[in-house]
Amino acid sequence: MLPYTTVVEAEAALGRSLTVAESLWLNYTAAKSDYVLYCHNIIFLFVIFSIFPFYYLFLEYFFKNTIEPFKIQPKVKISLSDSLSCYKSVMRMFFLVVGPLQLVSYPTIKIIGIRTSLPLPSLWEIAVQLVVYFIVEDYTNYWIHRLLHSKWGYDKIHKVHHEYTAPIGFAAPYAHWAEILILGIPSFLGPAMVPGHIITFWLWIALRQIEAIETHSGYDFPWTPTKYIPFYGGADYHDYHHYVGGQSQSNFASVFTYCDYIYGTDKGYRYQKKVLQQLLEGLGSNSINNGNLQDKSAAQPCKFD
Repeated sequence: MLPYTTVVEAEAALGRSLTVAESLWLNYTAAKSDYVLYCHNIIFLFVIFSIFPFYYLFLEYFFKNTIEPFKIQPKVKISLSDSLSCYKSVMRMFFLVVGPLQLVSYPTIKIIGIRTSLPLPSLWEIAVQLVVYFIVEDYTNYWIHRLLHSKWGYDKIHKVHHEYTAPIGFAAPYAHWAEILILGIPSFLGPAMVPGHIITFWLWIALRQIEAIETHSGYDFPWTPTKYIPFYGGADYHDYHHYVGGQSQSNFASVFTYCDYIYGTDKGYRYQKKVLQQLLEGLGSNSINNGNLQDKSAAQPCKFD
């Protein structure tokens, strides 16, 4: 909770006038405890898990012909009832595990130094901290994910997430309760190393989940803004991991591709891409050759014996 409740008090404490954003923050948070502000995460996660996957369902049912060329596994069809069933399972785990975890993890947030006070962080500060959070989470998640693909880790825990060999947006948080707890560790490491404002923490949790939904969407859209992020994996990259399934020893990284490249766990994916490219080039050459043959035969008169 802020140590002041009015703009005058806040400006006296800061020694300057409040910005518009800081005034809005003061008005919203002055009477709220830090615990209540932290628990906003529960609301944000519920909204993200519920709303963002529906974007892909909306496109599937109203613009199916338009987006069909971008479907990564076009032969796999998942019905609306199956998608909603997945959502119900995610919500069950949300209320039984994710929500309670948020409620009891507040002391950790206080220990690592996440603040709610003024002044608000600059956009530059938020951007730098978010980059650090993504890099730390990605590297840590890579090794945990590899461990979950050991025989014991996969059979006992991770196979639940791999029930969807062709992932969908709702399946991003679909996992065993133990996996949810384990993968919560990488999400907290970045903020623990570089603690910031609660607003930055909110953005981090929201963006990480939105990114996970995108990579599990099953669609590789060319207009996705993340295409311009260096070393970003994306839906096609992670879809290969699900396609191979339990035997997969490739594409473990959650966000970027550099860990898989450095440690050699993207060879299967790169080989598949190379073969597909050669196949497409071969088909293209055959089409051109066939076209030339047709043109030549058309140019010559037909002779009948």
